[in-house]
Amino acid sequence: MTGKPSSAIYTDETGLASEVDLFAANPALFPILQQGARHMIELYDHFPRVARLVAAQQKWLLTQAAYSLHLERDPSDPLSGITAARLLDLIAQTSLASRNTATAFLAELRAYKLVRDVPGSPSKRSRPLEPTDISHEAMTLWFRAQMRSLDLIDQGSRVARLEADPDVFRYAQPIAAKRLIADPAWREPPLSISCFVWTEYGGLILDDFITRIANAEPEDGRHWVEDLRFSELSSHYSLSRTHVRRLFARAEAQGWIGWLDRNGNRNRIWVTADFVEDYKRWQSIKFCALDRAYREAVRLIDAGAR
Repeated sequence: MTGKPSSAIYTDETGLASEVDLFAANPALFPILQQGARHMIELYDHFPRVARLVAAQQKWLLTQAAYSLHLERDPSDPLSGITAARLLDLIAQTSLASRNTATAFLAELRAYKLVRDVPGSPSKRSRPLEPTDISHEAMTLWFRAQMRSLDLIDQGSRVARLEADPDVFRYAQPIAAKRLIADPAWREPPLSISCFVWTEYGGLILDDFITRIANAEPEDGRHWVEDLRFSELSSHYSLSRTHVRRLFARAEAQGWIGWLDRNGNRNRIWVTADFVEDYKRWQSIKFCALDRAYREAVRLIDAGAR
């Protein structure tokens, strides 16, 4: 299992650590994160195949990387766009995935009809791929949801600008994707978070778990979790109960979550304040990258970059 200790935010980008701290300290952040997690569950219900595929950190990052290659494709260059070689080039400075893993990931996307061959490609050996309509819709809805969360944090107008000018997405997504892929603080979240998100489908379960936390502020170092039943999680997300139990057992073994009374009401669960702080800080890294990408995209568009 990968992950950084939870005591600090590790980042190489100048000024980003303090920006992350400001985001994480905002008292409005956690309810907005819960709202965002609910939206992710709605996206799962609408796009279950897409959501299940990217519900682990490695595949989430590979998906963002692949989509950025698509948005940066040069129509005059038939070999640009999504290929295994270009995907590997993008992640070459990280330990995110091997050549075999990246190739298998693209094959999985193709098998699930989430990507297709770019029509008219002259190369049979390195045929570029492009997202299908369902992939494009899922990614644009995800991006819009992130902009909405940022607007809620600072009463901004990003969604309005995005809806008025969809090129904001075309410019911003690759910028944000590359920053997040390059940032070890996002790639390798604290151990409390990585025990979920570096496990298959763990991101889905973590989103659901976050929505069930009842008190935004801790009581005696704990937050309380309501109405969590493994059977419901298993049924909703089409996962085995064994897999769901294993995810929570890892967190429990580290002392991040626990049951008030194992012989009584097993639905009464607590989670440590440190766990919630780790989650807030990790999500703040993503928001900072997206906010910077949005601002850079707007600057490029306003400067006539189209």
